[in-house]
Amino acid sequence: MKVIKIDKAKWASGVSSLQGTYKIIGPAVDGDAHNFKELAKGEEPDFNFLNTKLSPKSIVFPQSEKMLEYSVDENKEDHHIMKEVKKDYSPRAVVGIRPCDAKAINLVKMNFDTDDYKDPYWLKLYEATTFVGLACDKPCDSCFCTSTGCGPYNEEGLDILLKEDGASYVAKALTEKGETLLGAAGFSDAGDEAAFEAGKKDAEAKITSSVQTDKLKDFSTLDLYNADFWEDLSFACLNCGTCTFACPTCWCFDIQDEVKGKDGVRVRNWDSCMFPLFTMHTTGHNPRGTKEHRVRQRFMHKLKYFVDKYEKGIMCVGCGRCVNQCPVNIDIRKVCDVMNNHVPEPVK
Repeated sequence: MKVIKIDKAKWASGVSSLQGTYKIIGPAVDGDAHNFKELAKGEEPDFNFLNTKLSPKSIVFPQSEKMLEYSVDENKEDHHIMKEVKKDYSPRAVVGIRPCDAKAINLVKMNFDTDDYKDPYWLKLYEATTFVGLACDKPCDSCFCTSTGCGPYNEEGLDILLKEDGASYVAKALTEKGETLLGAAGFSDAGDEAAFEAGKKDAEAKITSSVQTDKLKDFSTLDLYNADFWEDLSFACLNCGTCTFACPTCWCFDIQDEVKGKDGVRVRNWDSCMFPLFTMHTTGHNPRGTKEHRVRQRFMHKLKYFVDKYEKGIMCVGCGRCVNQCPVNIDIRKVCDVMNNHVPEPVK
């Protein structure tokens, strides 16, 4: 592991030199917020943000992704054959990703990289990406990452952890990919790892919001599924899906064919368990036909099913996006506490 000091005066030229080898993706102003985008030559990532409106999960899991193409036109070569759509898997670096979002991508990886199935589209983008994290020295009021197994200086899922230190950045290379990127940028001055310890302590002390999750594993699934609080928790929900699209750990998708004339393409699109059509059967039956059912599914998945299946804590990194963006103020922190403190009805 190397610790490198980067003079801010040399930062722009270093990032620019990387653009001959990497696509650089970083935070940029997008309306009244920041979001990640591919940066043009000479454009720097804008670090003047607390958190982006959308998570950068789309870097490895695009919101809409063409997978296969085909034609039934018999005048064309290879008609009636599914062919993989050609894509660009050249090296890319996401510069300025927050530690919570990096941990979220690592968490989502468990769904796309299993013993039984390895998703080639997700994994090729993931493997092509170098993750340069930006430590979070000014957490949002709604952040509760330290109670979800994460934190403002968390290193999980990162190749480099970067922190601001006055007129410099200090970069900790955590993987070989990280060392390669720093070398390609021409950054080589030795830095002091002690800056990370002091920064971590100060940043964690600023996080005042938390959730309790210690009892979730001990409940039976049916105790929580049949609890009497779901109607109340879901009362205001609009089923708009904002929470799932903003969430860095939501991984649900739908696959559809889009056809024009005799040519077609198979596309994977983000989907949401909050949408009524998500579980609609072709018969017209919907096993989650009410918003209560759908709200229960969302929180049971994140706070119970995931906990039991993977034994890696809850399916949440405490970024606070759903708290900030829900139009009717449904708060996952409240839901988590209600579930964790539930008292099941005694067995008669």
